[in-house]
Amino acid sequence: MAEAETRAPRADATRNREQLLAVATRVFMSADIEPSMRAIAREAGVGIATLYRHFPTRESLVDAVYQDQVARLTAGARELLGQLPPAAAMRRWMDLFGDWIATKNGMLGTLLSMIHSGEIAHAQTRTELLTAITTILDAGRAAGDLRPDVTAEDIAAALIGIFTVAPQPKRDPNATRLLNLLMDGLRPPARHKRQG
Repeated sequence: MAEAETRAPRADATRNREQLLAVATRVFMSADIEPSMRAIAREAGVGIATLYRHFPTRESLVDAVYQDQVARLTAGARELLGQLPPAAAMRRWMDLFGDWIATKNGMLGTLLSMIHSGEIAHAQTRTELLTAITTILDAGRAAGDLRPDVTAEDIAAALIGIFTVAPQPKRDPNATRLLNLLMDGLRPPARHKRQG
């Protein structure tokens, strides 16, 4: 009985933390400047003390959002391949990448400071993201959906370029157009001829 009583609050605390993380991600994604912790708590419908109980500092919240987004990107590559043909999975993954970039916009100052201080291992994140892209590329090559001469680094550089000129993908229709053009370039030339 006592064991069941201790598990319930932990499950509630986990749910509360996940909800705060989801709200913080949404707030960071829609913000043009870094929102205050108080604004995030208000958006989540909780008091500032509740937010600080789960994330004692701005850095701990930024780190949690950042790591959650990276995990979604890496897991998202495998999940999308389980649901879609590789080319379609790649295009959807690009949207996830755009969300990640947009989320970083609202926490950029703190994030850059944490990268410079070594609190966030930027090189590790880069490796994880390139591995996710490679997973989709390999499946696309095997299926004949994606060009064999494209590397994960090529795609990452193209995406960074696109989201530099269209930093808010959900608010900028130009991002969708540019991503679709990139996808056209990723398809094998023979496929273009057959479709054209």
